[in-house]
Amino acid sequence: MEQRNKLRVFHSITEMQLAFGLPRPLHPLISMLDYSKVEITREMLALPFVMDFYNITYNESAGCRMRYGQTIYDFEEGGMFFTSPGQPLTGLETAAVSSGFTLLVHPDFLRNYPLDAKIKTYGFFGYAVNESLHLAGKERAIISTIGKNMDDELKTAIDDVSQDVLISQIELLLSYSQRFYKRQFITRKPLNHALLEKLDNILDAYFDDQTALLKGLPTVQFLAGQLNISPKYLGDLLRTLTGHNTQQHIHMRLIEKAKENLTISNLTVGEIAYQLGFEHPQSFNKFFKSKTQLSPLEFRASFN
Repeated sequence: MEQRNKLRVFHSITEMQLAFGLPRPLHPLISMLDYSKVEITREMLALPFVMDFYNITYNESAGCRMRYGQTIYDFEEGGMFFTSPGQPLTGLETAAVSSGFTLLVHPDFLRNYPLDAKIKTYGFFGYAVNESLHLAGKERAIISTIGKNMDDELKTAIDDVSQDVLISQIELLLSYSQRFYKRQFITRKPLNHALLEKLDNILDAYFDDQTALLKGLPTVQFLAGQLNISPKYLGDLLRTLTGHNTQQHIHMRLIEKAKENLTISNLTVGEIAYQLGFEHPQSFNKFFKSKTQLSPLEFRASFN
C-alpha cells in the first residue's frame, strides 16, 4: 500500500480488505462484500484512499453516506455508485446498519474478455458520487438478485467456467445500471431541464460579457465545473435530453450567437470571431461554414 499526502493507494483487493480488517477475498481479483456480513465503520475509512480496481456499490437502506470531494451523498431509499481505478474517495460514513454490497473487480480479471474494453464505455464510472443512481423498488430487487447470484458463485468451488459466469453477471449488472440511469434522466426531467436552462444561461453570459474574448472558447470541463457536475454526467444528460453531447451543444450555441451577431451588429467577421473565443478569424470562418454551408459573409449578405 502506498501513502502519498495522506492518500492511501491500494493496488490489490486483498491489500485493501486486510488493511480495513476485512476477511481475505475468496478470489484475488474479484470480491463481493455483503454488508449484512461485514461491518465498515467511519474509523476504518477515515483517510482518503484510491483503489486500482473497479468499485460497484449498492446500498438498499438509509443511513449510509459517501463523501466525494466536498460533496456528501446520502443514500435514502437505495442507490448505486461506480468508481473506476484511480478515483480518490474519502470513504464511507455509516450512521446505521446498512444492507447491500460492494463489488470490487480488478482490471486483470477482465483481461481477454470483451468486457475489458466495454467497461470503459460506461459513463457512470466517471460520475461523481452525488450523481449516483437512485433505484425504484423493482430495480432494487433486480440488483439484489444479481448481487446474490455473484456472491453464491464466488462461494462455489472454482472450475473452468467460473470466470465466464462471473463476467456474464458483471455485464448483466452494468447493462441494468445503464438502463436505470436512462430512466433516471427521463423521470427527473423537470430538474434536468432546469439544469439545461442554467447551462444555456452560462453560455450566453460567457459570450456576452467578453469572457470568450479573454479566455477563448468554452470547454466541457469549464461548463461541468460551473454546474457542479462531472463532465461525463453532463454529456450523458445532454444526450438524453437533446440527442447531442456537450461539445455539440456548445457548437450549436456558438452558431446561434454567431448568427445573431452577423444579423444585428455591425461588427466585422474578425471582431465577431474574437468575441466568440476564436484565436483566428480563419478558424471561425471554417467552423461556421462547416455548420451552415455558408461563409459568415454569405450568411450576412443573405439578410441584406
